[in-house]
Amino acid sequence: MTDFQATRRQFDLPEGMIYLNGNSLGPMPKAAVPAMTGFLNDEWRTELIKGWNTKNWFMQTNTLGDRVGRLIGAPEGTTVVGDTLSIKVFQAVAAGMAMVPDRRVILSDNGNFPTDLYMVEGLIKLKDAGYTLRTPDPEDVMAGITEEVGVVMITEVDYRTGRRHDMRAIIERAHSVGAVVVWDLAHSAGAVPVDVGGCDTDFAIGCTYKYLNGGPGAPAFIHVAPRLLDTVEPFLSGWYGHEAPFAFDKDYRPMPGRIERMRIGTPSIASFALLSAALDIWDGVDMGDLHAKSIALSELFIREVESRCPGLTLVSPRDPQARGSHVSFAYENGYAAMQALIAENVIGDFRAPDVMRFGITPLFIGEVEIMGAVDTLEAILKEERWKDERFQKRSLVT
Repeated sequence: MTDFQATRRQFDLPEGMIYLNGNSLGPMPKAAVPAMTGFLNDEWRTELIKGWNTKNWFMQTNTLGDRVGRLIGAPEGTTVVGDTLSIKVFQAVAAGMAMVPDRRVILSDNGNFPTDLYMVEGLIKLKDAGYTLRTPDPEDVMAGITEEVGVVMITEVDYRTGRRHDMRAIIERAHSVGAVVVWDLAHSAGAVPVDVGGCDTDFAIGCTYKYLNGGPGAPAFIHVAPRLLDTVEPFLSGWYGHEAPFAFDKDYRPMPGRIERMRIGTPSIASFALLSAALDIWDGVDMGDLHAKSIALSELFIREVESRCPGLTLVSPRDPQARGSHVSFAYENGYAAMQALIAENVIGDFRAPDVMRFGITPLFIGEVEIMGAVDTLEAILKEERWKDERFQKRSLVT
């Protein structure tokens, strides 16, 4: 059984803070400071350029990729880290489009995170070949997977409501009509059990700064099914994915049969040091235990809010198996109420137009924090503290 008291002790959370925003940015592991100072003092300072060999910097894309891969059910050698999630969206969808060149429809849903849709819109403009992006309601995705569709691009867990798509069912439906599937696991990796290998997904992408706690701007990851590694087209053909990067050929040849072909440019080794420290915490975590704890805490939070906080309406699925690891409530004055909560050191976040979002992260959150958060929310609503003028002005980041 996973010891969540032990994982909690590995985070450096501010005294008195109830942090319910690990679904947006994970807190700092205590190991982050020695990891970064070690990188600065014992790697960059002493090794300089030698570090690419002596500290294995060049292959950390892969060694860290395999560690992330374990958390999403990916076979070894099928996941790499680097670049940003937006870049990985572009890369994966472009590769998928090339696999079905006679089809011109990309299917997503209107609950997908906007940047995923933006990247596809930009890709379509570059192609200039009659492509269409369709975005039905999330509940209508299955019906939208027809023989017209080339690529299905889905974020497994809705960033606003926490609604969770059925990965296996969507993949089976897509493959039955010859479509390729790209999964965005930004709100899944480290939040819910994922089995990209067992579900035979084509591509999976995600970030490491949310539930994986890799730090602001931590690198993204991409997984490619083993059956595709020798044929998938990288499109963003950077030197890091070349078959022989230090031959310095003038023409690009992707690394044959290996996940390295999905690498692009030189990664941030400093960010890798932080991510490695964060992943150390996961070495002792069973995803089944984590999911069970997440459900228990989420159910407690929902019960308490619904019984004590009038005016808030649950917009997350009622069925715990149908949602990720954050819980969302709609409230007419949601932005101001969330700012009042934050002022009381209870940290959640807000998503337009009226959604108050709370990350339930068992690595460092327990029953005491859940009850404390609801106590504070109840008082804010009862006393109408959210009406304070300072909570009305929208910040740059919500």
